[in-house]
Amino acid sequence: MTAASTRLSKQARREQLLDTAMTIVRAQGTDSLTLLTLAEAAGVSRPIVYDHFGTRPGLLLALYRRLDERHRTAAEQALREAAPTPGDTARVMSVAYFTCATDMPEWNAISAALKGNPEMEAAEHEMLAGYTDWMAAALLPYSGLTPEALRLRCVGALGAAETIAAELNRGRATVADAVTALTDLIVGGIGTGAGVGQSVAGASRPYSTGESRRD
Repeated sequence: MTAASTRLSKQARREQLLDTAMTIVRAQGTDSLTLLTLAEAAGVSRPIVYDHFGTRPGLLLALYRRLDERHRTAAEQALREAAPTPGDTARVMSVAYFTCATDMPEWNAISAALKGNPEMEAAEHEMLAGYTDWMAAALLPYSGLTPEALRLRCVGALGAAETIAAELNRGRATVADAVTALTDLIVGGIGTGAGVGQSVAGASRPYSTGESRRD
């Protein structure tokens, strides 16, 4: 361990370790990530890694939460930059969802590695609830539904999004088709009183979709 490494604050060290862990996952897969391999790759002692994450599931869960935070931050920024219309708002949500599905393969790999872990299941429920609340709050100004009814529609939209993502991963749909389908479902389900086609057709592209990023 170098002298320079000891000067990092605890938060900076944690970020460094998570960066290194993500590099390992991307290059070698989740099976290659352990507390020992992380310590060796980061050039720190094993006790430092254990102090930050405790166990391998704890490390994987920290990575999963980090991906979720980055996804939410990007989605919220795109929403702030979008035109204040139901179509634009729905499209931002749809692009964000499928960009995550296509551009963050580590997300599914980490989730699979933690399948059956009670802490992971609790974290997934927590993240889904938070994302649903965010969607409902953003769509409420354009909806004629009660907040409770709108939130339930958002739950349904996210369920549909998961199914559409499965079709996308099987090569049965393009990213553009997936974004359009989910945007239509969201706008059509929030009780705007406007035609779905009209709302979606007028929606601008607040930021590049997953298909352009994959080219």
